[in-house]
Amino acid sequence: MRWEDFRRSGNVEDRRGLGGGAAGGLGIGTVVILGLISWALGIDPRVLIGGAEIVTGGRSGYEQGQPTGPTGAPSDETGQFIAAVLGDTEDRWKEIFQQAGNTYRPPQLVMFSGMTRSACGQAQAAMGPFYCPSDQRIYLDTAFFRDLEQRFGGCSGKACRFAQAYVITHEVGHHVQNLLGVLPKVQQAQQGQDRRSGNQLQVRVELQADCFAGVWANRAQAKWSFIEPGDVEAALRTAAAIGDDRLQKQGQGYVVPDAFTHGSSEQRVRWFTAGLKNGAVSACNTFGEPAA
Repeated sequence: MRWEDFRRSGNVEDRRGLGGGAAGGLGIGTVVILGLISWALGIDPRVLIGGAEIVTGGRSGYEQGQPTGPTGAPSDETGQFIAAVLGDTEDRWKEIFQQAGNTYRPPQLVMFSGMTRSACGQAQAAMGPFYCPSDQRIYLDTAFFRDLEQRFGGCSGKACRFAQAYVITHEVGHHVQNLLGVLPKVQQAQQGQDRRSGNQLQVRVELQADCFAGVWANRAQAKWSFIEPGDVEAALRTAAAIGDDRLQKQGQGYVVPDAFTHGSSEQRVRWFTAGLKNGAVSACNTFGEPAA
């Protein structure tokens, strides 16, 4: 992946090395235990941590304040790469929104190490990257990039760059969903639903974000011809490696489809590919047809 010509975004906050304390007054040990429980049960760890904060009467970590880091493109290679990918998503999505007569408002990306605080609760490396609609920020512990290669085995060496870009642009896809009103509608629909129905909606949200990542790749390729041999294959392997069925099989030895929250390996590959081939938002209607 050739990314050096991408414009660097100034919407990056670097909190690496600042630390994040405990979640809403919860001890580190409690946070770790809740993380393990959520992994075993297939529950978003932020839900358990947030519930524990309510029970203990603690304020959210965001309310307690988080040391802010410098903003702008970091000088190290990883920081430069992240700022470059984020910058190009800003340019490509700005074009897409303008074509529809709308204005694109870019998110901020927070780089951190270990843990930090967000408006959605505590952000930890174990959660993986996530988008917080409440503050319109993407939270990314760059150690996740090592996991892509060492734990998930989706890529290796330089080929990981496009897979890493897929991870970043997936989270940007959630921001696009927020701007389009998709996330608020899904959150409203999930209220009062049982866990199975709520998970099914969440799967469609995640698959659409995968498709939006593919849309960015299509538009960026048309602009820069930046994709190198092996890049797409690495991204598809990564999408397959972090499918719910693959992770459940590795973690507990069996698959529980009703507990899926991100989609199966086949689904994730299919929808990323749909966006990559078509380059259009209209190709990403995961709510209007069977997701499989």
